[in-house]
Amino acid sequence: MTNPRKKAVIVGGGLAGLACAWRLQEMDWEPLVVESSETIGGRVRTDEQDGFLLDHGFQVFLSAYPVASEVVDLEALALQRFRPGALVHRQGRTHRMMDVFRCPQHLLGTAWQPIGTLRDKWLVGKLRRKALRMSEEEIAETKDQTTERYLREFGFSEGMIASFFRPFYGGIFLERALETSCRLFLFTFKMFAKGYATLPADGMRAIPRQLAARLPSEAIRCEATVTSVSPNKVTLASGESLEADVVVLATDVDTARRLVPGSGGSAVQWRSVVGLYFSADQSPLKEAIIALNADADALVNNVCVLSDLSPNVAPPGKALVSVSVLGRHEEEGLEARVQKELARWFGPEARQWRPLRTYHIPKALPAQPPNRTRALRTHAGHYFCGDYCETASIEGAIRSGLQCAEAIASKDP
Repeated sequence: MTNPRKKAVIVGGGLAGLACAWRLQEMDWEPLVVESSETIGGRVRTDEQDGFLLDHGFQVFLSAYPVASEVVDLEALALQRFRPGALVHRQGRTHRMMDVFRCPQHLLGTAWQPIGTLRDKWLVGKLRRKALRMSEEEIAETKDQTTERYLREFGFSEGMIASFFRPFYGGIFLERALETSCRLFLFTFKMFAKGYATLPADGMRAIPRQLAARLPSEAIRCEATVTSVSPNKVTLASGESLEADVVVLATDVDTARRLVPGSGGSAVQWRSVVGLYFSADQSPLKEAIIALNADADALVNNVCVLSDLSPNVAPPGKALVSVSVLGRHEEEGLEARVQKELARWFGPEARQWRPLRTYHIPKALPAQPPNRTRALRTHAGHYFCGDYCETASIEGAIRSGLQCAEAIASKDP
C-alpha cells in the first residue's frame, strides 16, 4: 500500500504561493492554495474593461530573470519587447536616450543628448560591463548602500542622476530618492543589460494564469478568506477548517504578521503608486518605449503606450496609455491634474484622452533599503514566502515560493 500524499495549505494565490504549490506538487505533495480575492495573481493581475486589458499598475517582466525565465514558459507568454532605451522629458523638451549596445545606430544621438555628460555616457558602458561580469553571489556581497550613493561614488554627475536614474529607477523601485539597496540596483541593471523589459501579449495576468494552469482545478480556492492558522490547520471566515501537514503563508508581510504574530521580523515600509489608464485615438509615442519625466516637480513619473507593444491590450483603433504617479495621492482631481501635465508634454489632445481606470496601490512594493533584515522563512511551525523574503520583484516572488517548497520537502522524512 502506498503512503497517502502529504497535504500543504498555502495561504495566498500570488506568484510566490502558486510557485510554491507547483513545486510541491512536482515533489508529490498535495497542495491547496486559498486566496481571499476573486482571482489569483496577488499584485500581478489584469482587469478587462471596454475591450482594454488593464494591469494593476504598470509592471514589466525582465526576460533575463534567471529563475522566473526558467519556471515560466516564455514562448507561451508571447512576450512583447520594449525598445531598449527611454524618452526623457525635461523642461519642455524630449530627449532620446537609447541603449547603444543594442541600438548602435543611436550612438551619436545618445552621446550628444543633454542628459548627463559625455563622461556619464562612458560610465554607463563601464557599469554595464561591470554588472554583466558580476555573479549573483558577487552582487549579494557588494558593500550595501543606497543606489544614490553608489551612483555618486561610481562617478555619475548630479545631472545624470537627476535626469535619468531618478525617473528611470523611480519607475522600478517606486521611489525617486534612490534609497533602495544598490544590490537590487546592480541586479536589475544586469537584467536590463542581458535581456529586455517585456509585457506578455495578454497582460501580466498571463504569468499567474500559467502557473495556476499547472495545478488541478481543485487545488485553488478563491474567495476563501483565512481568519486563523496553526502549523497544521487553516480556518476560513466561513468556519470551515482545512487540515494539513504543512501551512505556508504566501501573503504580503502585513497579513503574515497578523496571522502569525512575530513572524515578519522588523516592520516593512511599502512603496506606493497610482496607475492611471487612458484611451486615446492614437498613440502619442508611436513606438514601444518608456517615456520618463525628469522635471523635479513633476507629478507623472513615466508614460508608455501599451498598445504599441501589444495590440491585444486595446480594441481596434484605440491606444492604451499607461501613466505612473509615485506615492499616495488624493483621488479627487488627480486625473485632471495628470492630463494637464501630459498636455504640456504631448499637446492639447492629451486633455481629450478618456480616463479608463485609476488604481491607487498603497502596497505596491515592499521597500528594500540597504542592509535590511531578511524576513523569517519559518516561525512557530509555519513556512513563509513572498517577495519580501527575497528581492521585491517577480523574480523574487517566484524564487521565494520555490525555495519554500524545497525547504518543506527537505524536512519530509
